Amino acid sequence: MFRGLALIFILWDHIPNNILGLVTMRAFGLSDSAEVFVFLSGFSAALAYSAGLHRHGYLFAAVRILRRVAQLYMAHIFVFAVLVGIVFVMNAHVETRDFISEMGLGRLINDTEGALVAELTLRFKPSLMDPLPLYMVLLLIMAAVLPLLVYRPRLTLALSLAVYAAAQVWDINLRAWPDGGWFFNPWAWQALFIIGAVCALLQIGPARLEARPRLRAVVDRLAWGYLLLCFALVLLWHVPAWHDRVVPLWLGQMIYPISKTALAPLRLLHFLAVAYCIAGLFRPGVWMESWCARACRVMGRHSLEVFCLGILLSPLADGVNAVLDDQPLVQVATSLTASLLMVAFAVVLEWSGALQRRGVLAVAKG
Repeated sequence: MFRGLALIFILWDHIPNNILGLVTMRAFGLSDSAEVFVFLSGFSAALAYSAGLHRHGYLFAAVRILRRVAQLYMAHIFVFAVLVGIVFVMNAHVETRDFISEMGLGRLINDTEGALVAELTLRFKPSLMDPLPLYMVLLLIMAAVLPLLVYRPRLTLALSLAVYAAAQVWDINLRAWPDGGWFFNPWAWQALFIIGAVCALLQIGPARLEARPRLRAVVDRLAWGYLLLCFALVLLWHVPAWHDRVVPLWLGQMIYPISKTALAPLRLLHFLAVAYCIAGLFRPGVWMESWCARACRVMGRHSLEVFCLGILLSPLADGVNAVLDDQPLVQVATSLTASLLMVAFAVVLEWSGALQRRGVLAVAKG
């Protein structure tokens, strides 16, 4: 369910100046839906591929992961091609905006051959095209360390955090084209992916602390206190004069920049605090059968396809907003329409999958 909700928030965050961005995670703290998606991807991948490792061995599990990476690569290339078409059409019909430059596609015009080769090698990533290459690399890392992850999860986590620390200290990153590094540094973001995987394998959460109420109370206070501090800091960003009074220069030099590219420690800690607090508050109930909850679960089960659709819908929504003067009501209408299209797409995929399973069963019985 949370993955489906993250997909909605990612869509809203990807629409520039979207008023609904004021209700997504990034408006209340240092982390956003990207952290949710990576953490849950690691969580679900660990459960899926560890089962294959136990039942059929490493080769079987590794081949499954590599097949998934191949699917992601094909999806990435397809989405890039469609996105380019959408952006060029919008650029020709919306006179008030230069969508080609805003989406980082100018290089495709100036150096078409270089841009296409770089795209095929995952080094050219215009706006919105960063997450899928990151996920590919994270799955390749999982394929490499899966036995160690399953049988020695704590050691794997320690090694992952060591790589994360090295990325922070020495700014290690993969090269992008034509210069710079990846927007989502895989050597930093792999830590959150592995943390999600280890949490799944060891069933780590607030419930593990139930037998130690004093420790649970301390951790609760630290987590909630940190979330409140981060929320206060985000509020101060909107009033620079107050920020400069409250945050002394020496402290600002210590905490800034809170890099998303490198998954700065403050961002990582914020997300872990969010995950811990939500896990502590979460109680299944009748609300789990509400339309919204069921819609989020369906989207979560088809996260790749729905995410790709969201990448294409966000510039379309931005184009409609631009034509209609970016009025708040228009932004709400386009955002909700795009969200409903994502839900409808997920429902169609769910229905199609059910039909295929029935067909297989019918053939097997026949």
